[in-house]
Amino acid sequence: MPVSRLLPPLVALLLAASPLCAGTTAGDDAVRLNQIQVVGTHNSYHSGFAPSAARLLEAKAPKAYRSLDYRHPALARQLDDGVRQLEIDVYADAKGGLYAHPAMDRLIAQAGLPADPPMNDVATMDKPGFKVMHVEDIDQRSSCQPFTACLAEIRAWSKAHPRHLPLFILVETKDKPLRNVQFKPVAPEPFTTAVFDALDRAVTSVFPRAEIVTPDDVRGGHATLPAAVAHGGWPTLAQARGKVVFLLDQKPASPAYLKGHPALRGRVFFTDAAPGRSDAAFIECNMCSAGKIDAQVRQGYLVRTRTDDPAQGQGQHNDTRRRDAVLDSGAQMLSTDYPAGEPAASGYAVGFPGQRTLRCNPVLKPAGCDDDALER
Repeated sequence: MPVSRLLPPLVALLLAASPLCAGTTAGDDAVRLNQIQVVGTHNSYHSGFAPSAARLLEAKAPKAYRSLDYRHPALARQLDDGVRQLEIDVYADAKGGLYAHPAMDRLIAQAGLPADPPMNDVATMDKPGFKVMHVEDIDQRSSCQPFTACLAEIRAWSKAHPRHLPLFILVETKDKPLRNVQFKPVAPEPFTTAVFDALDRAVTSVFPRAEIVTPDDVRGGHATLPAAVAHGGWPTLAQARGKVVFLLDQKPASPAYLKGHPALRGRVFFTDAAPGRSDAAFIECNMCSAGKIDAQVRQGYLVRTRTDDPAQGQGQHNDTRRRDAVLDSGAQMLSTDYPAGEPAASGYAVGFPGQRTLRCNPVLKPAGCDDDALER
């Protein structure tokens, strides 16, 4: 057979054998999950207030209103815009209906204001399952409901973009009742070990285990997670592309989640843990200095920090001091209310040079990492 006739099948064979055809890049085997840095959003589901609720809160509690008055587009839109870390707040609702009739609706009627559109579909809220909201009774508007619907939206986007960097999904479990309010608030269900078991099942009802980077994947043959992350336990991008990483917000939740699962054996989420603890692989260092963050990432930990806080008003005043300090840090997740696709009215926004929302980690960047090749 002439060489000219051999070339097409040979080229096809070589391309089929190349890792690039599997959706990876030349550096994917050299870059680990903790060696990247991404922009994320704070309370990613948050949809703000409808007109009457906004008017009432602004009159009765202006300071609280200013700290709550922000909103994000749909989760899929944020992912389209380059966000790679999302945050979702969840409340347990084992029987359904616990949050179906929020006090805010009654307060609006008592104030003689026009009724706002329902915060969420009542039929959905009446069904059992984890619900997504910021503050029970007061601030319940979410772009997706219930929790599994939010996960389904994320997974649909993931399947449509199989080469994406691993997505970090931070979940804050809420069970503390409101205090010092002039009405009888609903009492949230506590997050017991059994409720956390149900939360794991909710996640795996949407995302198969093969699509999740779990603590077991990272720990490998090590006895603890700190030992694993200190010795290259995080998967490479070649292993982690198209997958999600679930992170549990709030250190007080850890004892109930860890019960019966030492060092997170068999669990879905990574806990927010103190360095050195047997379950420590992920650390929230929300308002830490860049120096403290860098010390933690050099030990192998995943770190999430915040570039701004609505209560501190960085977005309102275009105060970039905190943002600029942590942009130079090694925190893998930089969480904001104002990613580049959603700038504040003041002009404040968070992104990397070149209009990027993801890049090689400036503290842990390996030789094979190329910002331009992380996602194409």
